[in-house]
Amino acid sequence: MITVYPETGKPLWVDLHDPSPEEIARACNDYGLEIPPREQLDEIEFSSRLQYEDNVFKISVPVTPHRKPGEGEDETSPLGFVLTKDILVTIRFTHLHTFQAIMERVKRRERSAPDIFLVIVEALIDYGADRLEELRSEALTISRRIFHQELQAMRQHNVARFSRMLRDTLVEIGDMGERMSYIRDTLLVMQRAMPFVSEHGDGWLEPLVKARLKMAADDVQSLNEYEVHLTDKLQFLLDAALGFISTEQNELFKVMTIWSIVGIPPVLFAGIWGMNFHVMPELSWPLGYPMALATIVISGVLPLMWFKHRGWW
Repeated sequence: MITVYPETGKPLWVDLHDPSPEEIARACNDYGLEIPPREQLDEIEFSSRLQYEDNVFKISVPVTPHRKPGEGEDETSPLGFVLTKDILVTIRFTHLHTFQAIMERVKRRERSAPDIFLVIVEALIDYGADRLEELRSEALTISRRIFHQELQAMRQHNVARFSRMLRDTLVEIGDMGERMSYIRDTLLVMQRAMPFVSEHGDGWLEPLVKARLKMAADDVQSLNEYEVHLTDKLQFLLDAALGFISTEQNELFKVMTIWSIVGIPPVLFAGIWGMNFHVMPELSWPLGYPMALATIVISGVLPLMWFKHRGWW
C-alpha cells in the first residue's frame, strides 16, 4: 500500500506499507529514486544499512513491534528510509503502532522531508524508551519475587510450588532477554545513523533539524547505556534464579545423604541379628528383643543428633 503526504500538491513523504515489487517499481519511476527491496534492507552490515550517494540517504533500521498476548510472536522487520532534501520514502513490512501517531503529528503543520524523518526517528526513540521502561518494571517485579522474605517460607512449606516458581522465572527472564536483544539491535543502528545523517547532510540540512539530530543522538546514547544497565540486571536475576535452583538441589542431595548415612547403623544391626546362626546368645536373653530394637533406634538417632549439632539440617 502506498500513502502519500500531503495528498495534494508536491509529495514530501511516501509511505510504502508491505509493498509488492510492482508498487516499489512504480514508486521508483514516479519519484525518480532507487528504492531498495526487502532483501537489501535485511542485510546486517552497516555499510548496507547506512548509505549516502548523490545527496540521497538510504537507511535501514531493524524494528520489532512488541505484540500483545494472543497477537503472535514478536518479529523483527526492516524499516527503510530513502531521504533527500525534498522527499522522504519509508518502506516497512509490518504494522508499526507508532506510525498512526506519526501521521497525525505530521499533519499538524507544514514540514520538510528531513523534518518528517526526524519525527519518525523521535517516535522510534520514544518507543524504545517505553519498551525499556516496561522491561525495567518487569525486572523489578522478578527481583521482588526472588528476594522476598516470604520466599523462604514458601521453600519450606511448598517445595513443588517454589521449584515451579523458579522455572517460570527462568522462562520470563529468557523472554525479557530476547526482547532486550530486539531493542539493542534497533538502538545500535540508530546510534550510528544519527551522526551519519548529520555529517553527510551538513550542506543541506536545516539548522533546527541538525540540532534535533544531535539531541536524538544523545537520547539514543543514553538509552544504550540504560540498556546495558538492564542487561546486567537481567544477568544478575538469571544468576540468582540459577543459584536458588542449585541451592535447592544441594539441599535435596544433602537430605538424601543424611538419611542414607543415618540408615546405615540400623541396617547393620538388623542384618547382624537377622543371621540364622545356631549359636547366638542374644536369642536366649529375656530382654534380647527389646535390647535389639533399642540398639537399632539409638544407632539411628545418634547420627541425627550429631548432624543437628553440626548445623547440617
